[in-house]
Amino acid sequence: MAQLDTLDIVVLVALLLASVAYFTKGTYWAVRKDPYASSYANGSASKAGKSRDILETMDKSGKNCVVFYGSQTGTAEDYASRLAKEGSSRFGLKTMVADLEEYDYDNLDKFPDDKVAMFVLATYGEGEPTDNAVDFYEFITGQDVSFSEGGGAEEKPLSTFKYVAFGLGNNTYEHYNSMVRNVNKALEKLGGSRIGAAGEGDDGAGTMEEDFLSWKEPMWSALTQSMELEEREAVYEPAFEVTEKPDMDAEDDMVYLGEPNKNHLEGASRGPYNAHNPYIAPIVESSEIFKVENRNCLHMEIDIGGSNLTYTTGDHVAVWPTNAGKEVDRFLNVLGLASKRHMVIAVKGLDPTAKVPFPSPTTYDAAVRYHMEICAPVSRQFVSMIAQFAPNESIKAEMTKIGSEKAYFVEKVSSQHLNIAQLLEILGKGEKWTAIPFSLWIEGIHKIQPRYYSISSSSFVQKDRVSVTAIVESVEIPGAPHVVKGVTTNYLLALKQKQHGDPHPDPHGLDYAITGPRNKYDGIHVPVHIRHSNFKLPSDPSTPIIMVGPGTGVAPFRAFVQERAAQAKAGENVGKTMLFFGCRKKMEDFIYENEWEEYKEALGDKFELVVAFSRDGPQKVYVQHKLKEHAEEVNNLLQQKGFFYVCGDAANMAREVNTVLAQIIATQRGIPESKGEEIVKAMRASNQYQEDVWS
Repeated sequence: MAQLDTLDIVVLVALLLASVAYFTKGTYWAVRKDPYASSYANGSASKAGKSRDILETMDKSGKNCVVFYGSQTGTAEDYASRLAKEGSSRFGLKTMVADLEEYDYDNLDKFPDDKVAMFVLATYGEGEPTDNAVDFYEFITGQDVSFSEGGGAEEKPLSTFKYVAFGLGNNTYEHYNSMVRNVNKALEKLGGSRIGAAGEGDDGAGTMEEDFLSWKEPMWSALTQSMELEEREAVYEPAFEVTEKPDMDAEDDMVYLGEPNKNHLEGASRGPYNAHNPYIAPIVESSEIFKVENRNCLHMEIDIGGSNLTYTTGDHVAVWPTNAGKEVDRFLNVLGLASKRHMVIAVKGLDPTAKVPFPSPTTYDAAVRYHMEICAPVSRQFVSMIAQFAPNESIKAEMTKIGSEKAYFVEKVSSQHLNIAQLLEILGKGEKWTAIPFSLWIEGIHKIQPRYYSISSSSFVQKDRVSVTAIVESVEIPGAPHVVKGVTTNYLLALKQKQHGDPHPDPHGLDYAITGPRNKYDGIHVPVHIRHSNFKLPSDPSTPIIMVGPGTGVAPFRAFVQERAAQAKAGENVGKTMLFFGCRKKMEDFIYENEWEEYKEALGDKFELVVAFSRDGPQKVYVQHKLKEHAEEVNNLLQQKGFFYVCGDAANMAREVNTVLAQIIATQRGIPESKGEEIVKAMRASNQYQEDVWS
């Protein structure tokens, strides 16, 4: 082989670098240039070169308490931040908050006994770890777990490891709080010492916040005794420094006005697109599919062609919302920041472990509009925290009472479904809350989260488009001063109205920055990413399926039936496809009525639609009643190894359907009901019974 001369080498290196740049779509270079390009493009909030050794990180930053979180929607992360803040302010702990996916765990056997780890763990779906906790969960519960100094469970390698645990769950799911239960069991098996009880919060019962508050006080008591801590008067110590930059123009191309990372800021959004880096997708079609004026249900077609995003039938699409202008105005006004809304601010952590939740520099308006969950329910603990900054002593006394008395908090806040700005507006009676540091808002209001919707289209039929089916949330609470509005669905409604040139404004004065930061979403675009799901059709199209989906719970089943109709047209052998759908009235909210007829033409007697119109008759009829009426056919299909699917409300419908199915199996097969329940559990375990439900 001839030797390469200098020019050859230069050319080859140039080609190599060009290839890397092309195939990574520039993300490698983005990592080197900007930590926000890195974190949001690649799905990790860690900075390039950051250590994955938690003990090294704690030692370098002088920490003796780490609060790990496993979070899917941001709630567990919020509780973790609150624990860390309280541990620091009340007990003098040197705390840090840590994303579970950012660290390795094989050296936890070296965790010294003068430090403590806290775990705040949400359970996702059917007993699964959240996306950011998968690696940790698989490691700590693995059969062959091995630590840095060797030794498995028999040697109790975590004998010096002290930990605290709190779980976030939903009792309407079969595997209630299984994440915290399984992790706690694994840590105990490995020799870890839990401080206090393992707490469990229940979102299904609506008691999550109170469960957390009642758990943490005895936990702190146990921890102060174990670590010989001394409680002190809690004094607010900011985790972030917020500096106003009056010399900077908000239109400066270095200022983030809602862009999630530097790629978006520079107008060259690149993939991979994921939960940290959205694709700004065009909405190519949108329509109203209810036939009644006082309720809205949207059907939208979102184009993901050219993004390299892919989905399979049954997946979810995540929509990144923006807060309504009315609520942004309220928030800034009540804090006395309205006149400074476009003031440029720089935000940085005062601690090397503090993670700024949005890019900086930015403006007050952009931070509140695009990044802060200002319309979220208010926590009693947060009310107590901001009471010290009240405009006067009488308001402070009222805030203190609301924050300390559970029943009073329910009466004044939670029963009225107030967000934090609405509460401050009511209590302030015209007074501005100017004393509250903006850093406290950054710490106390968690980052606005994408909302997930079951994709209502088949990837087999339309691989470059995802369909969304969503009821627009707008609820009037008797006696409440405000109408409760869904953040994302009303944003989508505004997009649909603009697309159709609808001149009718929202009756409650909501408006949105529809064109996005610097008008980059003009032309009806929405930020999205795809989340893959285990809610899937059988791999064999000839397998029978039974689907139960009232309301917009029918969304993934539209996709399932759409796919099977296309398969039938292509000559494939398609199994019986039975759908139980329910709504209020046939003439008002029977969504996709005409489409079901089209699918029936393609599938013939292989498709059966059973409908329940709850308010059309003298008695209310729901899908579970219709399920009983078709008990024999349902049982026959199950005995043919048919798959059973449920989508919709977890608290009532899904639970009742589960019970009814066990009764059907027991009755039809002449066995005790307890045996029917065991069969349903076995179906769940084998994925023959699948749920896509929400509370």
